[in-house]
Amino acid sequence: MQYSQKVLDHFMHPRNVGKMDNPDATATEGSPACGDQVTVFLKVNEQDMTIEDISFLSYGCASNIATASIVTDLAKGKTLDEAKQITWRDAMEALDGLPPVKVHCSVLAADTLQTAISNYEIAHGLKEVPNFSKETIVEELKKIIYPKVGEDIVSLKMVKYVGLNDGEVLIDLNIMSFDQWRDNIAEEIREHLEKYPEVKDIQINFP
Repeated sequence: MQYSQKVLDHFMHPRNVGKMDNPDATATEGSPACGDQVTVFLKVNEQDMTIEDISFLSYGCASNIATASIVTDLAKGKTLDEAKQITWRDAMEALDGLPPVKVHCSVLAADTLQTAISNYEIAHGLKEVPNFSKETIVEELKKIIYPKVGEDIVSLKMVKYVGLNDGEVLIDLNIMSFDQWRDNIAEEIREHLEKYPEVKDIQINFP
């Protein structure tokens, strides 16, 4: 697997790594059981809402460590509003790209940063806890990367239908039985949605 020099540099010499004492906010996304997990710690200046300090802990591959390192580097010193604009594509570009099967690592790192910021804002009364809705599901599906091409399944029009009824989630996917990534996609969807207490059951249908 071919990695850029920047990926190797951030893997071998990760920035901002380590657990933070008394952080203002934290977030953990992913699962060691599924292979990757990231925790982000924030220290925020309440006067100007800048991220004074940020660190991370990660469990996973070289790409997982490198993307968490670059995302925390990109966020440090920025205001919360500026940091909220950081996407997985920004992380990819800053690392001079990732192999398609590793793009999901940049999604995980950026997602964890955004969750940490959201947790800070909720805890400090800057935003309300968002309602879980069909739009929430679609936003989570936009974070699911099809490993063959390194693009999300919504942009690739692999999602045919999304339904939500009393905690029952129904998702129809246009992924054929012979596709080697089909089970991985379904497993990742469940991982993204099961963290929501509002979700009682997830049904994923294929052609």
